[in-house]
Amino acid sequence: MIITIDGPAASGKSTVARKLAAKLNADFLDTGAMYRAVTYAAIKAGVELTSPYQILETMNNTQFEFTSSVGGMRVQMDGVDITEEIRNPHITASARFIAGSSSARQRLVQMQRKFAEGHGRIVAEGRDQGTVAFPHADIKFYLTADLDERAKRRLGELEAKGAGQDIERVKEAIEKRDESDRKRSDGPLKAADDAITVDTTNLTIEQVVEKLLAFVKEKCSANQ
Repeated sequence: MIITIDGPAASGKSTVARKLAAKLNADFLDTGAMYRAVTYAAIKAGVELTSPYQILETMNNTQFEFTSSVGGMRVQMDGVDITEEIRNPHITASARFIAGSSSARQRLVQMQRKFAEGHGRIVAEGRDQGTVAFPHADIKFYLTADLDERAKRRLGELEAKGAGQDIERVKEAIEKRDESDRKRSDGPLKAADDAITVDTTNLTIEQVVEKLLAFVKEKCSANQ
């Protein structure tokens, strides 16, 4: 079984996907971690993030390993665990350059599908999981929330890491990422035609998880 959860930044998809996976005894495919890992590798290698060729070359010369764990996805680069390092706000902000590279995205989709092949049941989150990576997924969700709420959530995440910013700057950064994600030619951010859209603006994480879980159970019951 493959369940996809797509949506814009700070819509809650990563946390929801991780918790939903736990409830379904499934593996969590954190595509955001994959993009951050490539970003981290590129920055460490000192390559130009706007150069698709240099990014792809870095990917070819780097050994990435992604494993599912109770807390989410563990990431190793050339045998070194970088799970915590890739959560640095600078890495997160710079990941948009990797997301904007068609060649890097295509390679990452291959990596995502390879991950799925090794697991019987997965919950994959991202921005193009239901449209590009797994167009034939069993169940597809698209999470959304209004900009003000997403900015508050992102600000909370930053403050928890000791990297607080002005709310307006956070909002501006999210708007910029949204525009970039929607306008790119390869794997643009959009809901799959057969996705179930859930507005998380006024819902807690637990409420969203239960809502999605109900849809999954209904789908499974219908297929029996």
